Amino acid sequence: MTRRRLRPDELELWRKVTEKAERLDTGAAMKQALEVTRADPPQPRVTPRFETLPKPAVSKGQPAITRDVLHPLAERLSKAQVQMDRKAFDQMRRGKLKPEGRIDLHGMTLDHAHPALTRFILSSQASGKRLVLVITGKGKSRDEGGPIPVRFGVLRHQVPQWLSMAPLAQAVLQITPANIRHGGTGAYYVYLRKRR
Repeated sequence: MTRRRLRPDELELWRKVTEKAERLDTGAAMKQALEVTRADPPQPRVTPRFETLPKPAVSKGQPAITRDVLHPLAERLSKAQVQMDRKAFDQMRRGKLKPEGRIDLHGMTLDHAHPALTRFILSSQASGKRLVLVITGKGKSRDEGGPIPVRFGVLRHQVPQWLSMAPLAQAVLQITPANIRHGGTGAYYVYLRKRR
């Protein structure tokens, strides 16, 4: 590749720029950069999201390790206290009870799925149904590379939260992951309260 010669107007512009420019003192710049890197960077303030894991036992001389993460969804649902009849709950978990209604949220966005779920749960309770199946799907298996990381199975994680908030909390008695014959980890059994 050959270089071209600068035109007279380009040479004039370059001369004006170099007249106004000051020489950079590289020694002072390096000292300033070293001072900045030696100073302790400010530690970010960490606030817990929903719950924190218990702190592990620490022996003398070791720093304490704190984690600010949620327990896996299946673990949180399995640790939830059983609110319904224990025998019916065990049958439901084993897939022996047949759901009286079902909604498939698979492929919906959050803004479409939430109102659809609300309508379905409230109408199911109004019609006297006790056990319904909510299908969320297992979620995408890859992150799309956006600036904000996307949780694997957004609907799968969001539905239990929606079911535990108003107006659905008054209608829902128990939530548990579905048996493999009804969708496994991509679906939930929702046991509804009797309408009064």
